Amino acid sequence: MPLSYSIRAPITVQQFVDVLKRSSLAERRPTEDLECLRGMIENSSLLVSAWNGDLLVGVARSVTDFHYCCYLSDLAVDEAFQRQGIGRRLQEITQDQLGPRCKMILLAAPAAATYYPHLGYVKHPDCWILARDRHVSLDPRDGEGE
Repeated sequence: MPLSYSIRAPITVQQFVDVLKRSSLAERRPTEDLECLRGMIENSSLLVSAWNGDLLVGVARSVTDFHYCCYLSDLAVDEAFQRQGIGRRLQEITQDQLGPRCKMILLAAPAAATYYPHLGYVKHPDCWILARDRHVSLDPRDGEGE
C-alpha cells in the first residue's frame, strides 16, 4: 500500500500516542498525560502526517508564525517505516507550508543528533530551555542581562 501524506488531517490522541510509542520519541513525551497530548495536537500551528492506509506512521508537529520561525516540536516515524524517507518528506512538506524567510528550528533527540546535519540543518550553540517547574527570575548578581 503506498504511503499518503496530509496537512492538518485530524489525528486522535490515541493515534498520536501510538506513533510516539512506535518511534523513539515516546521516551521524551508525556504519553500518559492525555490532556497535555490533546493540547499539543489541538494547538499546533501545523500538523503534517504520513499514513499507511488508516495507520498513522509519521507525524511532524510544529508551532509557527509561518513567516519567520517554525519550531518543529515533534518528528516521529514508526520504527517499522524508518529509513524510507518519511521523516525527510514530512520536513519537506512542513517547509513547503512556510514563507520564504521562515527558518525551521528543532531540538534533536540524542539518538537523532547525527540525522539532521545531512539534511542541511546547522547546529546552533545558543539554545536555552526553561522548564515549567522553574520560574523566570533575575538574579541581582547577573545585572539586566539584556
